[in-house]
Amino acid sequence: MKKKLLSFLIAGVLLWSSVLPAAAAPSGISARSAVVIDAENGRILYEKDARTPGGIASTTKIMTALVVLERCNPDSLVYIRPEYTGIEGSSMYLKAGERLTVRELLYGMLLVSGNDAATALACYTAGSVERFAALMNMKAAELGLTTAHFCNPHGLDAPGHGASALDLARIAAAAMDHALFAKIVASKTAAAGGRTLVNHNKLLWMYAGACGVKTGYTKSTGRSLVSCCERAGARLICVTLGAPDDWNDHMQMYDAVWSSCSRRCAVSAGDILVRLPVIGGMADFLPVRAVGDVPVLAADGDEIEVRLYLPHFVYADVQAGEVIGSARVSIGGVFCGETQLAAAQSVCQDGTQRAGFREKLRLHIRLLFKQ
Repeated sequence: MKKKLLSFLIAGVLLWSSVLPAAAAPSGISARSAVVIDAENGRILYEKDARTPGGIASTTKIMTALVVLERCNPDSLVYIRPEYTGIEGSSMYLKAGERLTVRELLYGMLLVSGNDAATALACYTAGSVERFAALMNMKAAELGLTTAHFCNPHGLDAPGHGASALDLARIAAAAMDHALFAKIVASKTAAAGGRTLVNHNKLLWMYAGACGVKTGYTKSTGRSLVSCCERAGARLICVTLGAPDDWNDHMQMYDAVWSSCSRRCAVSAGDILVRLPVIGGMADFLPVRAVGDVPVLAADGDEIEVRLYLPHFVYADVQAGEVIGSARVSIGGVFCGETQLAAAQSVCQDGTQRAGFREKLRLHIRLLFKQ
């Protein structure tokens, strides 16, 4: 039979806004739609009409890269067919008959936004643009996205193709967890297929900590930009859609978050979080410690919820280091991380106390119902 766990708070949330307080929020953002999230847990730190779907132009290629990286060997060679070349819009200028690796095509797609590279990768991966778009939509469903829908791998205008700023940020967060993707989008320049590529993302030069991810533009959607910034172990994703002044928008939003939030440990490894009653032991209570750190990004005035999942009591013998339960941290109802909870010391069985077992059990039950 499964042990019933006791869930209780050691820090409660009284009042909380999941976005920056009004005094700290950036002003004059040019974007039609914008969002900043904590990439580690998806918590929204700032938003402006972030849930309305719209055109996303070449930021589509973030999802294209994610699907390709999950299905292809980066060192595999791709034969460039004539139909992969001469695609409308931005290009890495592929030539029919060339052979490039998947990795080189990813650089060409993500740094200089090659629509030809996106087409080649899609057809290599799935056999056609249409079948690849189906894989993109499957991935969107897997990520739990509600507004994202893809008709092609490059982001050229198509009816129904697009996503909200929030869903696009979630796609970018998932992609940045892939080491090769993160390396590519952080590159200012690269050599691929005999070409020298210069990243279109100017934030890599303009803003400290910027490390990705993708620009986008079509005449009908305007300027789209997805960026990533890392400082002190925290990673933020920022998205703007329809933003005439996107570079400044992103820098303003990052400045607002970094000035009001800091990374701290909600729970630190070794912290004694609770003392559990022990039945039949040489000690009446067992100190329980956190096994690992749970860092969070939070503003100074924010309260962090730490919920412990533990049995009502434990039976001796208990060995030091034995896992007893877990501690889960959330802010504004958003799960931010967890760690195991373990016995901080050993408690041996006390044979002389067997006669008082029922009395102790009744005491512990009374204590339980008082909580």
